[in-house]
Amino acid sequence: MQPQSLFDFDKNQAQRLESTFLLGIDEAGRGPLAGPVVACACYIPPELSPSFADVNDSKKLTAAKRDELFTRLTHANILYGVGFASAAEIDQLNILQATFLAMRRASQKFLSIPHAVALVDGPHAVTGLKMRQQPIIDGDAYSLVIAAASIIAKVTRDRYMAVLDTIYPGYNFAGHKGYGTPKHMQALRELGPCKEHRTSFAPVRKLMQPPDLFL
Repeated sequence: MQPQSLFDFDKNQAQRLESTFLLGIDEAGRGPLAGPVVACACYIPPELSPSFADVNDSKKLTAAKRDELFTRLTHANILYGVGFASAAEIDQLNILQATFLAMRRASQKFLSIPHAVALVDGPHAVTGLKMRQQPIIDGDAYSLVIAAASIIAKVTRDRYMAVLDTIYPGYNFAGHKGYGTPKHMQALRELGPCKEHRTSFAPVRKLMQPPDLFL
């Protein structure tokens, strides 16, 4: 049964894990065909948690609400780190390992904090992260610190994709954020992939293959 609030969930986790410092870790951008995967590690002091009662899983929020919460979170007295793994790193490592890389980068500033425990969204602990971890499936729907991390990661990535839209015009990265929408696929067919496309992903790789002349 879902706790009464996301803060209550974190409070219970802190007691169960005997930790005074719960860090939420989440990512944005595992599914798109272009752009980086972006991770955030976020800590909210317990005394500030009640002021973020409207924080929720970023996927359940409108873009306007995400932007509002992003501004409030990043201007509050919380601690957070953001990490990127590029399209090239995704192609080199695979998307899961690249996600772990982005999460490790986001968590660097927290490694020396005693008794810190990372609540990680999803079924996997982050490989190579030297910190106690608790994976939580659908954690962004239950944990305040994971939900906050999901918002920061999502808004950061969306804004980065808007910048890429100015560097690589014609793909409409600002609109679809790199996901395989019909308009994106049409642009891919007309323009071919750019350096921000993930060539290891099947829809992109297929467009890069020469036609089979023997069909």
